[in-house]
Formats: sequence, C-alpha cells, structure tokens
Amino acid sequence: MALNDKQEKFAQAYVLYRNATEAAKAAGYAGRSAYNQGSRLLKVVEVKERIEDLEKEMETSIDYVSEIEKQYTYATNNNHTNSALKALELLSRLRTPTDEDAPTTIEEVEEDIVKSLELLGEERTIKLFTKCSWFDEQEEEMEELLEEVEELEETLDEFLDASHQDEEGSSELSADPSIV
Repeated sequence: MALNDKQEKFAQAYVLYRNATEAAKAAGYAGRSAYNQGSRLLKVVEVKERIEDLEKEMETSIDYVSEIEKQYTYATNNNHTNSALKALELLSRLRTPTDEDAPTTIEEVEEDIVKSLELLGEERTIKLFTKCSWFDEQEEEMEELLEEVEELEETLDEFLDASHQDEEGSSELSADPSIV
C-alpha cells in the first residue's frame, strides 16, 4: 500500500525531528490531535518502513569529528574546562577503536597515553599524577635523593676548600729559598 501525502510528510518530518508529535504537526495534522496521530502513524508498518528507508538515504555533509575538535580547541583556548572535557568524551565515543585499531604493543599504548596527556595539558596532567597512589612514595624518595645531593655538594665544597688551602700552603713553602 502506498502512503498518502500526509503520511509521506509525516515520515519525512519524523526523520528530521525524531518526535512524532512535531512530525504530525509538520505533516498537517491539527495541533490538538498531533500527539495521537503521531503515535498512531508510528504503528503503521508502511510508515515505519518509509522512515527506515529515508534514514538509510539520508546523507550528511557534516564532519562531526572535525566540528567537535573545533569545539574542543575553542573550549581549551577560552579555559572552558568542562566543555573541553565533554568534547573529549564525545570524541572518544566517535573514535571508539575497533579491534583492528586497538594498540597491540606497549609502545603504541604509551604513545596513545602521551597523546591523551598532551590534550589535557600540563597542569591537568600533573594534577592527575598527584592522585596516583605511587606518587607519594616517589615524592618521598625524591626528597631523600635531594637531601643526599645537598650533603654531597657540601662535602665537595669542603674538599675543594681544603685542597685550595693546601695549594696555597705548598706554594708559600716553595717560594721561601731558606726552606730548601
């Protein structure tokens, strides 16, 4: 059975609005009955098939990834952190890797992590690292190493001072001819 004009208009409008009431209004049904008409039309097999056909035919010239990347860039440049994170979340959903795209080596995983950290920026990355359980241990170890370095520098300075004094003393002895 072929669709009548209102049914065809409804199917086309439904593909655009994804709302049965709005599609029924756009197809010419009265506003008071649009809800009921939209619900009824979605149950008609021919209308459902036409909607599926229209969705398959529908093409878009919008490159969603580049648009979201532009939004991310704008958000990061203008310090809109929440918007930037939302854009990253959307990008990750759009770019969900297939098994073929998934990293297969440790080096590839590390490369992906580095790219992600670079996207987050230095300040946010440092905040993330400080939340890691091993960070406190590393920080304590680093403080101990810095203390050791300071002690070694002091020892080296003392040694250099002592050797400098020895040189001055030996040059004074060799300058005195009566000592020989």
